[in-house]
Amino acid sequence: MRAQAVVTTTDRLLADRIAGTGDESAFRELYRRHTPRLYQFVLRVMGGDELEAEDIVQETWIRASRNLAGFRWESRFETWLTGIGLNLCRNRLRSSGRWTDLPEHSLGMVRPDPRESRIDLERAISRLPPGFRTVLVLHDIEGFKHAEIAERLGVTEGTSKSQLFSARRAMRRLLDPAGSAQGDVT
Repeated sequence: MRAQAVVTTTDRLLADRIAGTGDESAFRELYRRHTPRLYQFVLRVMGGDELEAEDIVQETWIRASRNLAGFRWESRFETWLTGIGLNLCRNRLRSSGRWTDLPEHSLGMVRPDPRESRIDLERAISRLPPGFRTVLVLHDIEGFKHAEIAERLGVTEGTSKSQLFSARRAMRRLLDPAGSAQGDVT
């Protein structure tokens, strides 16, 4: 008995089938492959708001489907999809007045909750100001380089690095309130 080779259809082949014939099974496969990671990314950027994250993921797929034929494959499909989701997150945060490009001196806005001695990582991420949270998620979780982050957010690489530094310091404060009370924030 011979072992059958597993044939994995690439994202590009699936996208070509969708763009060419509107193949629903190809769309379902792309959706299945990429939605869990996209949802986690959007959920983090939106500070843990599940309903907003679900809406944004749905809108991301709608926009991606409409623009699939124009995708040039100069980056991975996943990177392109994440970029669409990021732009939608930023637009939603801006329209609700929650997005700000925070200077470093605004770090004081992030304070540990004195009623809790310890909070989990996801909750700490959700408590970061949107600018810090976005750069932290893009760099430390999604693996983007500062040049890519700067391009996506329309900031300089230096600003991306500064926001990441500030976000990490804020995370340390949130995750170890006792240490930050003693001035240990580096």
